[in-house]
Amino acid sequence: MREKTIENKIKTYLKSIGAYYFKHHGNQFSQVGVPDIIACYKGYFIGIEVKNETGKTSPLQDVNLKMINDAGGYGIVARSVEDVKKVIYQIDMRDCE
Repeated sequence: MREKTIENKIKTYLKSIGAYYFKHHGNQFSQVGVPDIIACYKGYFIGIEVKNETGKTSPLQDVNLKMINDAGGYGIVARSVEDVKKVIYQIDMRDCE
């Protein structure tokens, strides 16, 4: 499946659950390695790097995802909408505690 297709499914899902999100469009003036989709759900920051089944993250993408996780957010590589649903489930479970 193409990354764009996966990305669109993720955005549709995030919209359906009422999450705030935006697609980061990298250019010559933006920071390198920022995740493709930046989202917020129930107060939790989520950085989503979208890759297809064979896609690999760059070292800078890995560093950014680690920094998000170290700061208390969720930095993930999503190869399907199911990967995002797992994070949302984790947040929902934290919210129930």
